[in-house]
Order: sequence, then C-alpha cells, then structure tokens
Amino acid sequence: MAFGLAYYGLAGGLAALAAAGYYVQRILAKDAGTPKMQEIAAAIQSGAEAYLKRQLLTIAGFALVVAVLLWFGISQEAALSFALGAFASYLAGVVGMSISVRANVRTAEAAKKGLREALSLAFEGGAVTGLLVIGLGLVGLAAVYLAFNNVAALIGFGLGASLISLFARVGGGIYTKAADVGADLVGKVEAGIPEDDPRNPAVIADNVGDNVGDCAGMGADLFESFVVTLMATMLLGLAFGEGSVWVTLPLLVGTIGVISALLGMQFVKLEKDKKIMKALNRGTYVTVFAFAVLLFFAFTMGLEGTVAINYWYAALVGLALTVVVSKITEYYTAKEHTPVQEIAQASRTGAATNLIQGLAVGMQSTAIPVLAILVGVLLAFKFAGVYGIALAASAMLSCTAIIIAIDAYGPITDNAGGIAEMARLPESVRKVTDALDAVGNTTKATTKGFAIASAALGALSLFVAYSEAVGLRILNLLEPSVVVGLFLGGLLPFVFASYLMKAVGKAAFKMVEEVRRQFKSIKGILKGTAKPDYARCVDISTSAALHELFAPAVIAVTTPLIVGFVLGPAALGGLLAGAIVTGLLLALFMANGGAAWDNAKKYIESGNLGGKGSDAHKAAVVGDTVGDPFKDTAGPALNALLKVLNTVALMAAAVIAASVPAWI
Repeated sequence: MAFGLAYYGLAGGLAALAAAGYYVQRILAKDAGTPKMQEIAAAIQSGAEAYLKRQLLTIAGFALVVAVLLWFGISQEAALSFALGAFASYLAGVVGMSISVRANVRTAEAAKKGLREALSLAFEGGAVTGLLVIGLGLVGLAAVYLAFNNVAALIGFGLGASLISLFARVGGGIYTKAADVGADLVGKVEAGIPEDDPRNPAVIADNVGDNVGDCAGMGADLFESFVVTLMATMLLGLAFGEGSVWVTLPLLVGTIGVISALLGMQFVKLEKDKKIMKALNRGTYVTVFAFAVLLFFAFTMGLEGTVAINYWYAALVGLALTVVVSKITEYYTAKEHTPVQEIAQASRTGAATNLIQGLAVGMQSTAIPVLAILVGVLLAFKFAGVYGIALAASAMLSCTAIIIAIDAYGPITDNAGGIAEMARLPESVRKVTDALDAVGNTTKATTKGFAIASAALGALSLFVAYSEAVGLRILNLLEPSVVVGLFLGGLLPFVFASYLMKAVGKAAFKMVEEVRRQFKSIKGILKGTAKPDYARCVDISTSAALHELFAPAVIAVTTPLIVGFVLGPAALGGLLAGAIVTGLLLALFMANGGAAWDNAKKYIESGNLGGKGSDAHKAAVVGDTVGDPFKDTAGPALNALLKVLNTVALMAAAVIAASVPAWI
C-alpha cells in the first residue's frame, strides 16, 4: 500500500501542474492593454528575467560544488536528488514569476471593466505559482521515492530545495528593498512625487523587486517548507517499518491538499458587498474545511487496523494553525486594527515615536503566534506522538497552493497599479487597482506569518528526524558542548539577519545616490519632459543582490557541519534547538513589525491624520523604510536559514554520528 500512496502523490502533483497550465492559458488569452501599457510591462518582465538569469549563473557553481561533495561524500542518489530538488525549486519560482509579470498588465486592463474582473485575473495569476509549488513538490518527492525506493534519498531533494530557497529569499529580498527604499526616500519624501510615478528612476526596479521578492522568493520559500516537511514526516514514518503506509502517507495528505485548494479557488469571487478580503478569506476557509472532511474519509476508510482518528486529529491541528496564525497576523498588520493605527498616531510627533511604537508592536506580535504553535505542538504530540507533530506540519503545508495564490496576488495588483499610474490610465482604473493593492499588502503580511509558522514546524520536524538519525534522545543542558551549541544556535539568526540588513542598507545607499544624481543631471525629469534611466537602477539592485548571496549561504551550510564534527552530534542538536527558538521569534518580530510600519503609512495616505505630504506621513515613510528590510528581506530569509541548518544536519547525520571527536 505504501507504493500505492506514492502513486497518489504523483497523480496529485500532475493534477496541480495541469491546473496551473489551465490558468496560464486563461491569463495569456486576456487583453494586454494599450501599447504604452505593454511597453511598461515589457520593461518589468525584462528586468525580472534578467535578474533571474544572472542569479542562476551565480548559484550554479555553488550548487555544482555541493552536488559533487554529495556524490563522493554521501551517495550518488543524494547528489542526483539534490540536483532535482534545486531544479524543481528554481522552476517553480521562475515560471510562477514569469506568469505574474504577464498577469500584471492584464489585471490593469481588466480594471477598466471593474473590480470583479481585475480580482479574478490577479488571483488566477497567483494561483499559477501556488499550484506549481505544490505540484512540483509532490511530483519530485514521489518520483525520487519511486525511483530509488529509498526514503533517505529524499534528503538530497530537500537540501536542493533549501539552498535555492535561501538564494531566492536573500537575493530577492535585497533586490526589492534596495529599489523600494530608493524610490520612497528620494521620490516620495524629497521630490514629493507619488508612488509608481514614471518620473522616478527607481520605479521599474521597484516593480521588478515585487516579483523577484514576493513571488519568486515566497514561492521558493514555501516550496522548500512543503518539501522538507513532507520529507521529514516520511523519514519519521520509518519508525513504523520500511514498507509502512505511514512512510508515504504525507504524499496522500499533499494530494488531498491539491484537491481542496482547487475547490477553494472556485470560491474566490467578489460578491455584491465588494469586500475583497472576504472573497480571499472565503477561498482559504473552503480549502481548510474541504481538507478536513477529505482527510477524515481518507484516514478512517483507508488506514485499516490503526487508530486513524488520532492521526486525523493531529492533522486538524495543522489546519487550525493555518487559520489562527493568519488571523493573528492580520490583526497586527492590517490598517483596520488598533496596532497599526497606534503606530500611525505615534507618527504625529515624528519618526522617533513612530519607530518606538513600531518596535513595540513587532515585539508584542510574537506572543500569541508562538503560544498557538506551542499549543499545537502539545496537542499533535498527545494525539500521535512525534509523528503527529510532523503530520500536523504536513497538513499545514499542504494548504500551500491557496496560501501562495493569495500572496502572489499581491505583487500582481501592486504592479497593475504601477502600470496604470505610468500609463496615465483614467482615475477610475487606478481606484480599482488601489483597492486591490490595499488588500494585497495585508495578504502578503498574513502569508509571511503562515510561512514563518510553517517553517518553524517544518524545522522542528527536521530536528526530530535528525535526533532519530543520530540516536539523540535527550539534550543534556549540564553538558558543556550542548550549552555551547545552544548559544551558538541562538546567536546565528541575529548574525544572519544583521548581515542582510547591512546588505540592504549598502544597496539602498547606492540607489538613493543614483536617483538623486538623475534628478539633478537629467534635466526635465520632474517636469515629465525627459525619461529617466530606469536600466541603471535595475542594474544597481541586481548587482547588489547577487554580490551578497554567498556569505549567507556559506554561514547556513558550514555552521552545522563545523559544530557537528568539532563538538559532536549532541552539540549540533543544541545548535538546531537554539536556532529554531530565536529564529522563530526574530522572524515574527521583523515580519510583523515591518508590515505594521508599512500599513501605518498607508493608513495615513488613505486620508487620515493629515494624509499624504503631512508631517505624520513623512515620519511614517521613515518607519516604513526601516520596516521594509525587516519584512521583506531579513525576516523571511530566517525561514530558509532554519530549514537549511536542519536539512544539512540531517544529510550529514550518519557521518557526524560515526566520527564523534575523541575528547567529547
């Protein structure tokens, strides 16, 4: 039966890819607008594709070195599955982003017909990325398992996905925030021109950044989470026996996730009340409900001779966390709620008070999500032991298709608004795209909350799998090497995040200088009689992002190996535990705080507290500028760090356990 479930996983993945192809055909058949709109969209497409091509050349050498080390140091199976995982992760991001940068101009054109048409097209554009992620993940996992008949070979597939996710998150995050900061500080604050104004030299780079960061980056991030979580659950299933149904059960869970998401996507339609967030939430709720019902029948009817209902309860915990974490994140980051409005109110007395309030909100926002995750871990363990924790994480990640669809909708609508602004479309069109974009800011924030929570559960599942692999039953805090590992792990997310923040700062400095230079040296830009040099700003963001890729990757890959070989497997266990704890807290703090700063600015821009151009608005722009690398660079990249650390440790577990230093 185990192999049968693997074939179910393969079929579910192929179904997701077929559905993605259907949506691609529908999107490309839509009107792409006027020649001016197509010209602007082509510039965004060209910039995004050029960045990804240069990124591929940059990381290919690093990936080749890792593949060779795996080939000779671990096994040929590990090297081949690593290459497949890296390729699948990259493909999911590239193809999804390619459709997003074509859906944006079509969404702007659809906005001429109204909100309903524009929402439908933007969501379908996001659905392509979501379906590609879960489809390629299921096909890859099932194919590797069926080809090698070896669950351990899946670790290579997960490592490939992890490394690409790290590169995509780091590179995309630096790119998008360098452009965004330059566009905001010089365009909005100094020159006083609107966002997405064609007179701003950084505007095309900013629009490109939305796609390489929020679309390709988020796609790679959740592809990795989905793959490594299912992989860890399959490894833990070995405790029930090599041919046990529990080994391949996660693939069935993923397939049910595909079916549920396809059903939920049909309910994302605007009703007479024209509430966009309600329409998007409806899709999530239908997906989760359908998932729960289908899982019940699959578990109770297909798992004969087992206490299937307990495993269903464990899976329900993961589904509940999907909804709970999203709602908590929405409360702390949406401009309709108190935390964001308090930051906006604090902006009335300047940037300093805005920053103080934003930091406080970010710190406070960690409490309830962490408590929810802890309760979920305890419940899942009570129902089905350590396998139940991993199963809860697998169920949560199997909602990925609908979650990414809602996330990738954000950059599509953001770009659509930019195209409408630059093409000088009627105010009625911009009104529609602004309404879509306003909701997109909240959906991007809630998706980051989901990504962080699921990354923590995924990392915890990997940690349990590592502990099983090295025979680590307990972490003795009275053992010095474990304490050293624990503190090193707690330190690592801070060092990693600081590196990325500095990288954004350096890149943003270059961007600000370039935008100022163009305003001074190219006469007629602000009057609209001269065209800015958009390509120069795109090149600055691209070069800065690619230049900073390697150091974070080296830190993430080498640290667990050094600690494991020098201090032993128990110390490495301490490192992984410390990194999960501080990484989760720091990621939530940065992502939620940054999103709250962003929406506080948008709350003021919507006409509150003096509106655009007021002193409160200028202070809020400063807060948003600080929050940008929090929420779009360092915070999300910590997800990838946690999973790379744990996947590398799991890959090297057997070697580390066999070569414990004599002095340990």
